[in-house]
Amino acid sequence: MPAFPRTFAVVLLALALAAAPGCERLFDKGSKEDVAAAQKKAAAGDFAGAVQLYEASLDGTEKTAESHYKLALLYSDKLKKPLDALHHIDRYVELAPGGAHVKDAANLRKENDSKLRLKLSDGSPSTQAEAVRLKNENQLLLEKIEMLRTQKNAPLASPGAKGEAAQKPVPPGSRTYTVKPKDTLAKIARALYKNAARAKDIQDANFNQLSGTANIKPGMVLIIPK
Repeated sequence: MPAFPRTFAVVLLALALAAAPGCERLFDKGSKEDVAAAQKKAAAGDFAGAVQLYEASLDGTEKTAESHYKLALLYSDKLKKPLDALHHIDRYVELAPGGAHVKDAANLRKENDSKLRLKLSDGSPSTQAEAVRLKNENQLLLEKIEMLRTQKNAPLASPGAKGEAAQKPVPPGSRTYTVKPKDTLAKIARALYKNAARAKDIQDANFNQLSGTANIKPGMVLIIPK
């Protein structure tokens, strides 16, 4: 049997490398193009367009930490959205703890913490206790945003029998709970959080329901957010 020509073998090797799992978005060409286009949008004053392109470049790895930092700056300085700015500051520090912007990110976090406190208190100065409460609420909001983004990017599960809601993937840091007879969302929230009001958080994590209370049945497995 004749041997393959060397040039044909080289072509096969190149195709195999391009199809390998480690080759993301054709050697990151797509991500780099998104970042370059985002920079042009920001320079032209189209900050919303820049945000959209920077977010398109994100893939959850360290190499896109810089995009998180750019998003934090846009949300902080241009779009005046401190909560979104804080989310991207946290993601930058998480992905690049030794990055070039860590000190600047710490200052940016303090600045946006203050902005968020003023925004939530309608511009009135807050006491230390109020500041602590707002900080805790801010952290819960950030966790909820991260959970929702994780759910949005995760593949959907198959629907259950008789039209029941599909089981969503469990976000990082969350846990599961199997519904028992006579359970209600409020009863579960009291048992797990010591706070019946967090029944709404459990509902939001498991059901796409805009109003009312979702029906649960014994044996259902619920996601319990942090």
